[in-house]
Amino acid sequence: MTILDGSIVTVALPAIQDDLRFSPVALSWVVNAYLIAFGSLLLLAGRLGDLIGRKRMFLGGTAVFTAASLLAGIATTPGVLLAARFLQGVGSAMASAVGLGILVTLFTEPGERAKAIAVFSFTGAAGASLGQVLGGVLTDALDWHWIFFINLPIGLAALAVGVPVLPGDRGLGLRAGADLIGALLVTAGLMLGIHTVVKAEEYGWTSPHTLGRGALALVLLAAFTARQATARTPLMPLRLLRSRGASGANLVQLLMVAALFSFQLLVALYLQRVRGYGALETGLAMLPAAAVIGVVSLGVSARLIARFGERAVLLTGLLLLGALLGLLTRLPVHANYAVDLLPVMLLAAGFGLALPALTSLGMSGASEEDAGLASGVFNTTAQIGMAVGAAVLSTLAASRTGSRLAAGAGQAEALTSGYHLAFATGAGLIGAAFVVAYAVLRPRRPRRPRRPRRPRRPRRPRTARRVESGVSRSTQ
Repeated sequence: MTILDGSIVTVALPAIQDDLRFSPVALSWVVNAYLIAFGSLLLLAGRLGDLIGRKRMFLGGTAVFTAASLLAGIATTPGVLLAARFLQGVGSAMASAVGLGILVTLFTEPGERAKAIAVFSFTGAAGASLGQVLGGVLTDALDWHWIFFINLPIGLAALAVGVPVLPGDRGLGLRAGADLIGALLVTAGLMLGIHTVVKAEEYGWTSPHTLGRGALALVLLAAFTARQATARTPLMPLRLLRSRGASGANLVQLLMVAALFSFQLLVALYLQRVRGYGALETGLAMLPAAAVIGVVSLGVSARLIARFGERAVLLTGLLLLGALLGLLTRLPVHANYAVDLLPVMLLAAGFGLALPALTSLGMSGASEEDAGLASGVFNTTAQIGMAVGAAVLSTLAASRTGSRLAAGAGQAEALTSGYHLAFATGAGLIGAAFVVAYAVLRPRRPRRPRRPRRPRRPRRPRTARRVESGVSRSTQ
């Protein structure tokens, strides 16, 4: 539900703009308000979950998200809708930040944990893939309000099940990590950084606005890191980043998510703006990708990870995703869905392989005390990757489209050329992710069982050995 809400509004934006009379500039904030709140609060929410209890944080976040969804559904002015979207992002951060932390503390046996992570990864991938499908169906069949109202029964059901089922945990207590200065630094740095990235398309990447705010965000995050190295009770103990597997997995995820933005959103834009699909048709065209991701995540990934290890499965998934984006760079203006697009949708199976393996590696260095923080870090890199991918790839596509239009190309041809550049850049990011995964993430060698030692024969006294030696010589 929380992942789905990041994309469900994309196909409903024209209807929202017409109904609430959003200006073109303000309309983008229906998406950005959610992403900024979500991405900037994940790290803080994850650590607070470790301190006050992950169950409390999860249920509290679900309640905030559900209430904010009701507010968004009944919104009649742009201001109310944007405030509701920001609150949805806050609730999503609270719930999502500790979700993985709860999971890895519940399932400690490697085989069971791999299966649980596969299911967890499927829910995230399905939410990202089905957002546009569900958004198109609800907007066409009912109206845009229902893309938010649908969260109410799901949120209430999650609360009703979560209260009795999730195990209670008291947490470490605020004294174990109540670093208020660190909390302010990391939240301000992430919020400013994500805001700078999503607005870079409007101001330009080399503008004083982008460079100045980007530099300030980096200074805040550097100050946070320095603070954690010296604070008596750090908000984020730096030992978490010393795990080679966890650090490498987070970097690979950032690159992969940034690259796959070109598939998730730009393919939908291609279908609507070049091929003339409606919202419902676009959602249905993307449905095979969601289906194959679900089948691979639930039915295949855990068994492959148990047999070949996370690294091998991750590398295979990245190869499939590289092939997916490579095919998209050859997408023609007048594409045939069965020939040109369906194979691309099926190659999305690579995401179903890569995400569970990455999730397992990203949580590999987390102890029970730091599980919420590790979960928050892992989710934060995904949101940063999404924001960077959205800003960079959209800017590249728009720039190429503009230059092609200026050269006299037709609208459809210019748009397709812009998307080709974004897809090629995404393929380059996937290539970089593959190199990092191959070089940094070392394969885990299974431990060979020790052979039982043969019992030693009792040593006889030296005198007995001398007597036997003398008898032997006399016999000779």
